[in-house]
Amino acid sequence: MNRTLAIILLSSAICSIPISASQLIWEGGNRSVISIVPSNATGLAEICVAYGMEGRSVSFPASSAENVKWYRYSNLGAGFAEEVSGAVFADGLSTLGNIEGDMGYVVETAGKQYCFWVVDYLRHPFSVNSISESPDRDCGFMGLDVDGTGAEILYYGINGRRFTLDRGISLAYRTLMPDVENMTFVETAREKSLEFLESPLRLEGVLCPTDFVITGDRFLQEWGDAVQYTSPVIQPYSVSAITSAVQTERENDNEVNPGAGDASFGGSAPCEVSFEAAVTDGALFREWQLSRFEDFDVVNLSFQELKFDYTFTEEGTTYVRFVCANSDGSCEFHSDIYTVAVGASSLKCPNAFSPNGDGINDEWKVSYSGIVSFECSIFDRYGHKMISFSDPSQGWDGRHNGKNVPSGAYYYVIKARGADGKDYKLSGDINIVNYRK
Repeated sequence: MNRTLAIILLSSAICSIPISASQLIWEGGNRSVISIVPSNATGLAEICVAYGMEGRSVSFPASSAENVKWYRYSNLGAGFAEEVSGAVFADGLSTLGNIEGDMGYVVETAGKQYCFWVVDYLRHPFSVNSISESPDRDCGFMGLDVDGTGAEILYYGINGRRFTLDRGISLAYRTLMPDVENMTFVETAREKSLEFLESPLRLEGVLCPTDFVITGDRFLQEWGDAVQYTSPVIQPYSVSAITSAVQTERENDNEVNPGAGDASFGGSAPCEVSFEAAVTDGALFREWQLSRFEDFDVVNLSFQELKFDYTFTEEGTTYVRFVCANSDGSCEFHSDIYTVAVGASSLKCPNAFSPNGDGINDEWKVSYSGIVSFECSIFDRYGHKMISFSDPSQGWDGRHNGKNVPSGAYYYVIKARGADGKDYKLSGDINIVNYRK
């Protein structure tokens, strides 16, 4: 059979022996050959990783010497495999010596094929000499410069497609994870699996001081000779924060609250909002910023405390955000923007009420919205002060010195200011009607 015909026949019925377990028997060498089952996309039965090829041979079950043939292929795929001579048959096994590493092999017997790839590990050693922080970094990612070996191990499927053999290298370190419910960050161990070693290694920026531990690879671990290297502690460059804001709710039956609309918070002034932030270790600059401009071109107020309360008393929209940065300001974090919309003011006064205990209109109260300053005094027709109060949510129940006052006309005087800057100077009659002592 000439070479061209052999190639055509081989590629027409490639790797047709069912795969249940490795059918190869390896001899020689000072460490066992590691067998790995690859994905079906490779067309391979297994990948064999050997610690050097010197003195090694591989055997495959066969019924006779004439019934088995060996082929070898490179990155071109099994369709271009060349027949290999020198196999020896004995005791139901066909044995091939002088195995070449980083090559694919096909055993053909009884019209079926068994395909595998051989990796010479000594051509792809793994070692780590040092780990240091790389200048290749930004706020979201960092780099590690790794001095060592552990390059990508390539192998090729039966159709010549290239694949990467996972070396199972482990990179372990610590970082901070947000606990939003408890408004804090929790130190957490992280582990990243690497198919091969590259430098610089790119990973998400850590948020706390940590060392980095590289362990591997999977083949050295299986041979009981794993390599492990621990870096010096590296300080965080990236920063992050979690924030929260809560508005104090009021339930005043005489307050007209227009609501916040599309804003996060707001409504009728005064609007009291509590802000809180938690930051990571590298965030040395911290600031809450309040602005009338959504782009924060002008910061009207700022607070360095992580937690503070603020009362919004002016009509309009205020934008609030939290900013933190590392020591030199080269990495910043900006929170989502909270919007607080305060509506226009209003103040209306009723002219009568009936404190008869029926639960309807028993108390004189103003109707208001957005009032930030308020003073009210009520007098009888002789000028005697019945009551005075400074909270617009309060009212008068028709009593003076603990006793019900007589029915008739009374007089109120109000001075107030709205969140929109509007001044109110109101006065008028209050009539007590349907009164029962």
